[in-house]
Amino acid sequence: MSAPFEERSGVVPCATPWGRWYQTLEEVFIEVRVPPGTRAKDVRCSLRSRHIALAVGGQELLQGKLFDSTVTDEGTWTLEDRQLIRIVLMKTNRDAGNCWTSLLENEYAADPWVQDQMQRKLTLERFQRENPGFDFSGAEISGNYSKGGPDFSSLEK
Repeated sequence: MSAPFEERSGVVPCATPWGRWYQTLEEVFIEVRVPPGTRAKDVRCSLRSRHIALAVGGQELLQGKLFDSTVTDEGTWTLEDRQLIRIVLMKTNRDAGNCWTSLLENEYAADPWVQDQMQRKLTLERFQRENPGFDFSGAEISGNYSKGGPDFSSLEK
């Protein structure tokens, strides 16, 4: 079980006109398709705590206020194979109840089914952290998993 939880269990992506975004307990990943042959010097990316702006070759692809706050110094972007920009944002609030329903405020929202799947995945990721001896990557969950699922912290061990 040395691979990260999302590698073992897959991701729940939210499709957008420019690519997709998905999340884990700690991070939000944004993948933006760009024209083949794009060079890093053509990319302008600004990552702030609650704001993102991305332009390629002077054309704005993504801009707005993020759904929730992020750790500014931990945000990164990379250009992969000169055709994909991957942005990684570190969430400020990293508990399972903090499932982003959209990437930006009122924009790029996950549809209800995808939102449900994202919340299930974050709840299972939380269970994995709380129980490192078990593998929840292939588990199914039903019942009360909204807001991070039930809180078992008050139970005696």
